[in-house]
Amino acid sequence: MKTLRELFKRDKEKFKIPKCAQDVIPVHTVYDDGIFKVGKDMYSKSFSFTDINYAVADDEERRTMFLSYSSILNSFDSAATTKITVNNRRINRDDVEKRILIPLRNDFHDIYRVEYNDMITDKITGSNSMIQDKYVTITICKNNIKEARKYFARVGAELSAKFAKLGSKFVELDASERLRIAHDFFNAGHESDFHFDIKSSRKKGHSFKDSICPDSFEFESDYFKIGERYGRVLFLREYANYVKDDMVAKLTQLNSNLMMSIDVIPVPTDEAVREAENRLLGVETNITNWQRRQNTNNNYSAEVPYEMEQQRKEMREMLDDLTERDQRMMFAVITLVHTADTKEQLVTNQRKIS
Repeated sequence: MKTLRELFKRDKEKFKIPKCAQDVIPVHTVYDDGIFKVGKDMYSKSFSFTDINYAVADDEERRTMFLSYSSILNSFDSAATTKITVNNRRINRDDVEKRILIPLRNDFHDIYRVEYNDMITDKITGSNSMIQDKYVTITICKNNIKEARKYFARVGAELSAKFAKLGSKFVELDASERLRIAHDFFNAGHESDFHFDIKSSRKKGHSFKDSICPDSFEFESDYFKIGERYGRVLFLREYANYVKDDMVAKLTQLNSNLMMSIDVIPVPTDEAVREAENRLLGVETNITNWQRRQNTNNNYSAEVPYEMEQQRKEMREMLDDLTERDQRMMFAVITLVHTADTKEQLVTNQRKIS
């Protein structure tokens, strides 16, 4: 399709063999407001959003949430690529103490503060100190950083309003917060070691990659090593005709460090309609050819096979969604990166995910 051809052409860059661990990280420039330059004229920005109570909602509330979520997906720009990420990570003890635990004040209420802090600490220990974060990362091709800032300001405001209707808090991430995510993934178990001051790094001439990079990267045929940890990337090759709404929750329920991403590429409506019409025409042609063969064999009462009839029905529904219900066609790629302390544990985790 034209959309994919243009995307591959735009993202195509000459591959350079990494000479050090820092070269593996595909980020060229970091700006204070959280915008990263990730390629030639390619800029990205990440936003975090909070979870909603979809699992415990009733059918009517779920329907409302689903329609709101569909509205968010339909609002994605066809000129940009959007990545929805679910990140399972270990809790940083320093963050827990600063953001969650109540500081003691040396008064008669401290007994209750201690009890509350003990309850929170027990919960964290019981969940293996894992927490789940959600992000949206948008990548766009612009001529310079000024155009990129204007674009992300507009898109961020629109998405913030749509997520608010869904009951989710949508917040943009600055440079330090985005680098913190990469550091915690590359250096699992040493999350508290992260320290980055962009102004100080500029004065000293240090690269931001030095603050997030692990000791080493090693790539093998079916796994990779980040320092002393093992990792593997999985992707969803084929999709079922019917996908349950809890698929993402089940894929990310593993109690280990992992990062699941859904890369969404919207297709312009006119191109999507042409593609749907061509596919419907192909299905109708197959049905006509099948009926012609049956007529040749004097089998005039034969009914169209169920599989062909279903293909016709699904393509007509898809065309109706595009032309009448204002829905969008999208390409989606689901990838999942998981890591473990040993190769044996890596294989065990993969079996659980599969």
